[in-house]
Parts: sequence; structure tokens; C-alpha cells
Amino acid sequence: MTSDPAIELKGISKAFGPVQANKDISIRVMPGTIHGIIGENGAGKSTLMSILYGFYKADKGEIFVAGKKTNITDSQAAIAAGIGMVFQHFKLVENFTVLENVILGAEDGRLLKPSIAKARRTLVELAEDYGLNVEPDALVQDIGVGMQQRVEILKALYRQADILILDEPTGVLTPAEADQLFRILDRLRAEGKTIILITHKLREIMDITDTVSVMRRGEMTATVKTSETSPAELAELMVGRKVLLRVDKTPAKPGPVVLDVQNLHVKDEKGVERLRGIDLQVHAGEILGIAGVAGNGQSELLEVLGGYADGTGTITVNGESIDLSGAKSDGQSRRARGIAHVPEDRQREGLIMDFHAWENVAFGYHNDPSYRSGILMDNAAIRADTEGKMARFDVRPPDPKLAAKNFSGGNQQKIVLAREIERNPDLLLIGQPTRGVDIGAIEFIHQQIVALRDKGKAVLLVSVELDEIMALSDRIAVMFDGQIMGERLPSETDEKELGLLMAGITDTGAEHSVAEVQGNLAHVHAAEKGV
Repeated sequence: MTSDPAIELKGISKAFGPVQANKDISIRVMPGTIHGIIGENGAGKSTLMSILYGFYKADKGEIFVAGKKTNITDSQAAIAAGIGMVFQHFKLVENFTVLENVILGAEDGRLLKPSIAKARRTLVELAEDYGLNVEPDALVQDIGVGMQQRVEILKALYRQADILILDEPTGVLTPAEADQLFRILDRLRAEGKTIILITHKLREIMDITDTVSVMRRGEMTATVKTSETSPAELAELMVGRKVLLRVDKTPAKPGPVVLDVQNLHVKDEKGVERLRGIDLQVHAGEILGIAGVAGNGQSELLEVLGGYADGTGTITVNGESIDLSGAKSDGQSRRARGIAHVPEDRQREGLIMDFHAWENVAFGYHNDPSYRSGILMDNAAIRADTEGKMARFDVRPPDPKLAAKNFSGGNQQKIVLAREIERNPDLLLIGQPTRGVDIGAIEFIHQQIVALRDKGKAVLLVSVELDEIMALSDRIAVMFDGQIMGERLPSETDEKELGLLMAGITDTGAEHSVAEVQGNLAHVHAAEKGV
């Protein structure tokens, strides 16, 4: 093995106007290793990798590949240098086959037939070498996300990549799929491939990487051997202060039932049944966590409870029925019943990005007497109220007149949380509370959710992050294909059992193959598309 780094960046700097995204960054990634890169949102990780893959050109600095200075002007130059990238959001054509996606953009000439025949042979060889088994003739739209990720890796390997960049690769995977991915990465490393792993999950860094680099505010703050560090140390390096990595909460003291859902059914606009007889209860003073792979009905559950979708069945809040027919099925009437909703997608459903922070704080609560002056809105009162909320929720910068789009993801989430939590709801519906949020903000958001529970309020939490579900929930319900597969207490279960339930397997006493789990998940993804 050569002593030269597989990748070496020297003095990389990149600015976007007044914002210095990367500042004099140097990093060495040794061949045949998995090198992790972590940092908060806005730390500059994606910008740095975009420079390495040719999406951006550095203002200054040098890139060396296998010891040779290399000018990477675009992604084609990166591919020619043996660099491949697997994006968080896959770049696949859904109505193309696996084989067609692999060769797309890498055809040998004008005649497609010879390219396909060659690719088929190469694909079989790569699949055997690295355990990346796929069905070449399957349509991408018919396979699960774990299999789609394999296709992305195969695309890079087909282009003879020796260096793979993976951006948040487990964000859409079940625990079983993530374990399979790590086995694949381990095999790639054993075969001499070099992998750069971008992730916000400290456990993954500790489990799979050899070396980890930490970025903060556009600078590289440390590079350490993974075996010589700890999650707590890495978190402190990322944030610049000590961070509580566990959720500090006392045992729940459940009170009366606040939310009672019985036999809830929901169909989408295509007539596909998304919720198939949901029964659940949430008590005052407890957090019920809903675990599951995205697309298994959790979103529809939040939407119908929040008043944004219609359904059939029975829902009561504090013993009073909620109309599900559509006549009064709207967010405004839900708020009047003491229901607050933090939606899963803050930018599309929780905020209007071009509007000011103070305007966003008033949304849904514009009829509040404290916000009005006669028949008109009292804008000064709303701005003053927003200032107080920003101070209490540590929104940065604390400027009510700033447009929502100009805040970081974590601060956007804090604005939505402040708007909903400070209404002192009886029931908080909250979806993906820390998606794309910095580790420091995660700590704060978790504290606010627990504080609401401790005030005797009911919380229904939906998250694809099992760590978050396990840490925050007092009870856990697992959803698969629009149904509740079972309920567990966090103290009496583990991620393996929950992962099997998430894949639709209720016989948790038996051993199940990854293929069986992925087969169940493929069924869900096909159902999502109405197949």
C-alpha cells in the first residue's frame, strides 16, 4: 500500500459573498481507510466535499490525489481522478432499470447494445466482489431505498472509483439496512477502497471509521484516530462546549388519556390506503414515540391528527370527538381544541420562507386577541411577542424582521417550536423534531419536549431516528405499512427488535435475513408509488 494519502487537501478556502464557508482547510485521507467528517450544519462539510467532487471551485488551495496535484474542475474530472460520490438524495432515474442507471452517462459509444452487454458482465463481477447484489433488470421505482443506495455505489464502482464519498448514507435506512451498508463498506475497505463518510451520527462514526475529522464554522478543528476519542469529545469539538448526549428526564407520570385514536383509516388521492385501522392512546404527561421507516403512514397520521387530511374512524381529544369528515377538518379548529403541530417538513409545512420571523410566529394564531388591534393585526405586538420567544428559545440571530430563509435549519426549527409549544397545548404533535439540526440545537429541542411532558401535556413524537425515539419516548409504537406492529417500553426493547418491527416482522424471537427485511420494505416502497 502506498504511503501517499489517497486524498490530500491543502489550504482550501471558499467564500460565498461575505460568508466564508471553508477557511484554510487541510486534510489527509489515507488509502484503504474509512475517514469520517462531522460538524454542525453550516460547518462547511458539504462545501468541502463539493469542491473535492468538482461542484465548486476553491478560491485557493490545492488537491492531491494519490500524491499527484490534481485540478478538479467538474464532476467528470473527479470521476476521471477515481472519485465517486453517493449523495444523500439519490440521483437515479426511477423509470429506468438498475442496469440503465449504472451506465447512464458512461456509455461506450453511440451504440447502446454493446454498452449494456458489457455493463451487465461488469455489474455481476462487482456485485460478487463487494456483496452488492442487485437485480440488473429491476426498475428503480420498484426497489427499496437500501437497494437504491447499492445502485449508487455500483454506479461509482462501474466508473472505476477508488475513492467514495458518502453523504449521510443511513438517513433513509432501517437499522438492518444500515448494518448491511456497513458490511459493504467494510468489504470495500478490505479491498483497498478509500471511503469518506459524512454523517451527524456519532455512533456511526465510532462504529465504522478509522479516522475522524471535525469541522466547526468553516475550519478544521481536529483530526483524530477514532479508537482514541469518544462521542462526548467529538461533540465538544463540534459545538465548542460540552454537550449532554443523553436525554436527561425523570420517569413519566401518565395521567388521563388525552388522545384516543380508534380504527383510523386514511386513503390518499389515488385511493391507496395509507392508514389501515390505527388504534393508539396518548396520556397526559407522557411521550408516545412512533418509530418506522419513512413512508409507512407516520406522515398521514400526523396530517389527519393535525387537520390537514381526512379519514374515517374515531379520534377524541380530552374525551371530545374530532370531526374527520372534512367539514371541520382543519388546523384552525384543531388549535382551538388544544392541539399544536410541529410538522415534519418545517420549510414546506411549518414556515413561509420568504416571510419574516414575526409573521411566521403569528401563522395559525392570528386571531389571538393579543395580536389584534380592533379589526387589524397589531404588528408591533406580534414583533414584541416574537422577540420574547426568540430569547427563550435561543433563536440566532434574535431578529424578528429577518426572513425565515435566512436562519439556519436548527433556528428555523426553534421558531416553529416556539410558536407551538408556547401556546401551552394539551397535545403536541411533533414530526422529525431534529431533522437536519445541529447537535447543540438537538440538546435544546429535546429539553423543550421533555419540559412540556413534565407540565402534564401529551406528546406524540414521530421520528425516523431510533436513537431519538429510544431516548425521548416513554412508550414506543412501531408502524409498518399503515399499521401499528406493536408497542414497547424503551427499557424492555432494543434497536434490533424495533428494526424488525419496522420491517413488518413481528416474530422477533426468530432470525431473519437482510433479504427478508428488504423484501418487506420493497413492498412498502411499491405501495407508496401505487404499484
